[in-house]
Amino acid sequence: MTHFVLVAGAWLGAWAWDEVAAELRAAGDDAHPLTLSGLADRQGAAAGLETHAGDVVDEVGRLGLTGVVLVGHSYAGIPVGLAAERIGERLRRVVFVDANVPVAGESFLSGWPSDPVRASIAAHANFWPPLPAEEFAGQGLTDEQIRRIVDGATPHPGATLTETAAPRRSPAELPATYVKCLLDGEEPLPAVAELLRSDRWELVELDTGHWPMFSRPRDLARVLRAAAAPR
Repeated sequence: MTHFVLVAGAWLGAWAWDEVAAELRAAGDDAHPLTLSGLADRQGAAAGLETHAGDVVDEVGRLGLTGVVLVGHSYAGIPVGLAAERIGERLRRVVFVDANVPVAGESFLSGWPSDPVRASIAAHANFWPPLPAEEFAGQGLTDEQIRRIVDGATPHPGATLTETAAPRRSPAELPATYVKCLLDGEEPLPAVAELLRSDRWELVELDTGHWPMFSRPRDLARVLRAAAAPR
């Protein structure tokens, strides 16, 4: 049995993994979707980037898990990547799903034209409001799936997006799988492309958009199980 800890990106909580978790459990594995502080059912909790990394580390410790596969989607790749280096021998593998990765001295908002996002955070009491439905077009989602995302999304704590990461070592040293969702752009981010040169990293492509836990949950579960297989 593999123990998966599943962490979704901005605006989302544990609920985003319902279908993927069901697929993993049906295959005999253990799935632990996690809501980060300040989101979904944990709204109101103070949160920075280190808080979110600690949420993941604490969940692994609380559950007493070993042989863990940490899964981080989108923004959550940064706190999950930080947590992966901190849980030591408990880690089997980390899977980044169309995700950002922790880069020393950089934040989630580094490296792209983020001024509108920063302005939105400043205008909404240091939270990033969820995207409207039209922003999810072209990502392989049905209207029903888009409604589910929009209805369940909650404002994202702004500090987690602007604070810079301080990994203790290069993510290239982690055993990692990167899942690139092709409808969201065929090329990985430059930081990811650099990490994929490591012989400890592998690239898997998925022909869907940025939210595969909604658009292709069965296929994503299959990719996660394959990533967890012994090498």
